[in-house]
Amino acid sequence: MRRLLASSIASSVGVACATALALPLSLPAAAATASPATSRVGSVPAAARFDLPGSTRSLPLRPLGPRSRDRAIGSPATGELGLSRRDVRHFSMVGVVWDNPNTELHGGVQVRTRAARSGIWSGWQSLETHNDDAADPGTAERTSGRVRGSTAPLWVGDSDGVEVRVRAEGGTRTKASAPGTRAVSAAAALPSGLRLELVDPGEGGDGGGGAPVAPHGMPAGAPRTGVLGTESAEALAASAANAGIAPLGATEIPALSRAATERELRSLGEGELTSGQRAKPYIGPRPRIITRRGWGADEKLREKGFVYTKKVKVAFVHHTSSGNGYSCSQAASVIRGIYRYHVKSMGWRDIGYNFLVDKCGNIYEGRAGGVAKAVLGAHTLGFNSNSMGVAVLGSFGSHKPPAAALRAISRLTAWKLGLYGANPRGKAYLKSGGGNLYRKGKNVRLNVISGHRDGFATACPGIQLYRKLGTARSTAARYQGR
Repeated sequence: MRRLLASSIASSVGVACATALALPLSLPAAAATASPATSRVGSVPAAARFDLPGSTRSLPLRPLGPRSRDRAIGSPATGELGLSRRDVRHFSMVGVVWDNPNTELHGGVQVRTRAARSGIWSGWQSLETHNDDAADPGTAERTSGRVRGSTAPLWVGDSDGVEVRVRAEGGTRTKASAPGTRAVSAAAALPSGLRLELVDPGEGGDGGGGAPVAPHGMPAGAPRTGVLGTESAEALAASAANAGIAPLGATEIPALSRAATERELRSLGEGELTSGQRAKPYIGPRPRIITRRGWGADEKLREKGFVYTKKVKVAFVHHTSSGNGYSCSQAASVIRGIYRYHVKSMGWRDIGYNFLVDKCGNIYEGRAGGVAKAVLGAHTLGFNSNSMGVAVLGSFGSHKPPAAALRAISRLTAWKLGLYGANPRGKAYLKSGGGNLYRKGKNVRLNVISGHRDGFATACPGIQLYRKLGTARSTAARYQGR
């Protein structure tokens, strides 16, 4: 299956690009005749194209405290860095990055923001400092020289003011020093090059601007057909990577019945299916998936081309740690913000997760390369090969995950794991690429549906979501007919 799916990309992209040069294209008939967008939660809006400029602003952090607000970074006068209240251009997501991705931030990061519409300042909100989603050690993505350390991003909604403070563990107390050496401030434990990242995900995703917004963040009422001849080569390639299961330019990949999914499995797999899979394939009905075009990905942000692994043996479940204060109509904006943060702020080649799920149970295509293919992600440090990452938008350390999101995880994994013959209730071995839990080269036996913390010492996906993974395994297996 992998060979067939991977080989389909080049031919599909070539056809798409050649056609784009020849004609002012519209979408295939199946997409062009689709029904208009509705207002129900989970519906796909009509629009495929609109202005999504987006931006990222990076502000260096400085020592805080009396008489030291304007000192350069590195002053030993205080154990606290940050920015005092200030007016800024509109943004909706915030995070903190630093120079060395291998350096941990031992301390706390808090921000408060001012809502653009009301002018009201929020209370202090904490950012998750241990952002353990990452490409594997030694890979081209990890060693590109562009990767930075970072907190998890936090969704704050449309804002135009910000204040931030970063405190090293122990506050301003001096650390014990060796005899004959000078005591140093706890601030010295903070990573170098700390910067605040303010992310504007682009227009249309948060209900602003006066235009009605459909449930996954696109303006409602716009024509469904688009002029694909004006799209970038990267956009055409990302769409063509789903050739065989969706028309070029599709904003969604529709759900299929179980029978139709089994027919699709045989079509995609051809001669690579085992006799058992041919006789009785264990696969869940394909769920509806909103494509990158559907959530408004700016394909020029990411690196060109796609990177694949051999198969999908394990699905790692994550939470984005970006907070729960978003509505389902804002989900596409949240994803665009995470995408921009991963690429522009953290230095990755693309968004790290293979799929994302919102609180209403909508499923979104993540890293480009084709939803049915074994795309190499950057989600579980040490275990990105032969796996996929599914991230639920939100934070689930103390908040229970919505039932709709859990159903979406089960439906998605039942289908995607079924493409590769994996049993959601089973176990699988993955070889560690190196991390803080398993040494490089160790074969590790994992649940086929695992939490991020099973492969890396982290709180992700939050204890409340992690406790529900047993139910997700059982439900996914049932969807597969096991």
